[in-house]
Amino acid sequence: MPIHNADIAAIFEEIADLLEIESANVFRVRAYRNAARILQELGKDVRAMVEKGEDLTRLPGIGDDLAHKIKEIVETGHCAMLDKLHKQLPPTITELLAIPGLGPKRVSALYHELDIQTMEQLQRAVRDHRIQALPGFGEKTEMRIADALAIHASNTSRFKLAIAAQYAEPLAAWLRTVPGVQQVVVAGSYRRARETVGDIDILITATEHSPVMVRFCGYDEIAEILSHGPTRSSVILKCKLQVDARVVAPESYGAALHYFTGSKAHNIAIRRLGQEKRLKINEYGVFKDQTRIAGETEESVYQAVGLPFIPPELRENRGEIEAARKGCLPKLIELSDLKGDLHTHSKASDGHATLKEMAQAAKQRGFEYLAVTEHSSRLTIARGLDSVQLAKQIDEIDRLNAQLEGITLLKGIEVDILEDGSLDLPDWILGKLDLVIGAVHSHFGLSRARQTERILKAMEHPHFTLLAHPSGRLIAKREPYDIDMMRIIRQAKARGCYLELNATPDRLDLLDTYCQAAKAEGVLICIDSDAHSVLDFDNLRFGIGQARRGWLEKSDVLNTRSLKALRPLLKQTM
Repeated sequence: MPIHNADIAAIFEEIADLLEIESANVFRVRAYRNAARILQELGKDVRAMVEKGEDLTRLPGIGDDLAHKIKEIVETGHCAMLDKLHKQLPPTITELLAIPGLGPKRVSALYHELDIQTMEQLQRAVRDHRIQALPGFGEKTEMRIADALAIHASNTSRFKLAIAAQYAEPLAAWLRTVPGVQQVVVAGSYRRARETVGDIDILITATEHSPVMVRFCGYDEIAEILSHGPTRSSVILKCKLQVDARVVAPESYGAALHYFTGSKAHNIAIRRLGQEKRLKINEYGVFKDQTRIAGETEESVYQAVGLPFIPPELRENRGEIEAARKGCLPKLIELSDLKGDLHTHSKASDGHATLKEMAQAAKQRGFEYLAVTEHSSRLTIARGLDSVQLAKQIDEIDRLNAQLEGITLLKGIEVDILEDGSLDLPDWILGKLDLVIGAVHSHFGLSRARQTERILKAMEHPHFTLLAHPSGRLIAKREPYDIDMMRIIRQAKARGCYLELNATPDRLDLLDTYCQAAKAEGVLICIDSDAHSVLDFDNLRFGIGQARRGWLEKSDVLNTRSLKALRPLLKQTM
């Protein structure tokens, strides 16, 4: 079975989980955790690197020991260290860590005190009210676990977009090599750039005798074939992702692509427009009585009901049809519109590259500028900077800018917003920076009123520029903290500061609906990679997908401005 980056990352994540439950050395745990994150987000195929004999230690955060284990996993499909840990602890116990509020210490207590090893056992313990009797838990914690279990059950069958991409894109590329194949496109929620994907729909056009369905069912990552036919097959990959492939006639390609891209609500609305014109619209085409009048292209489907083409990311029946009728669909932002990145980290805190390496990588991507925004000192786990260390970095950036050509480093900080809304560093050092990013990294469980007031107070600070990952959510891992986002958006408008859309695949934060709300209020969004290595810039494409779902245009995004146009916008917040 071919090994993808996500497969190796999953093994390292499980090793970290089991080590943490066993109270292993925190730095050892962190090494596996960081390696898992890096591999999940890595644009390069690690398997290909191993096959070519490339030096894996050149990857950020990968030393000799981790490189050896990666090679072992690629070549054998498993890791001896994980096998050893499984003999010491039940392998299912790591599933419990997916429940918000259950850290390694609590999972360890549940296992040793109540012999809870599985989700089912945890659900029974909650139902029987046995958890609240454990020291350090209590009734409120038990209730939160019950709520989190319900949410987790609805999320377990979905894959994060970036993870789905690691499986869908190689499969689509492989199908394009099959004789007779003309077009292959991944449709469904993947094409709409939803943050999570339940399954994969692949549409194919091919010549009559193409063996594409036979080849599809012979793909070497398939665990189970659910159905197999000449024009449609359905399989489960070994990663448990379901993939449905369909061969469609060229004259129906556009109609099928529209139908299988969805969303269901959007398609129903389009069919109703067709019915008003006495047209029948389905996956085979647009029909007037028995005659097909459109369907070869998606554009022809929309034209048949009197609309211009609607981009896939907008197809959620959230006003896009009315906007199309009025001729005011947004011209959605493209990746090439970005002129820089305003949230990145270097080796000075928890990054994996030097300032110069980050600058050179940004320049290679055509950026004009790159803001270096290390963590502040309160976030000790990320080796955050204190005032003295930040002052030294400011001087270092000034010296480096004198040498660099074609790229400018901006001086910034990702400063912690403390529980009372104050910022983690004093005004004298914040005033020396080009921008100050405020971020919540603790006290996620505050009440809605307290959490909102905490952030509003931070945004009032005269040096505050940008609110990082505004909801704090980690997809399928941590729910957003409870805040009044519209008050946050309106505060940004009143203060003249900005909100971030964090492109890290685990975050994709802001939500698309809040991007749309910020646009309506005239608040600029900054699409940032939150890069911790030169390879993390690849994640900006996922941020762009989320921005497009939020109706954002080039003019709605702060870092589409040139450096000359950007500087006054940063200064107005200071």
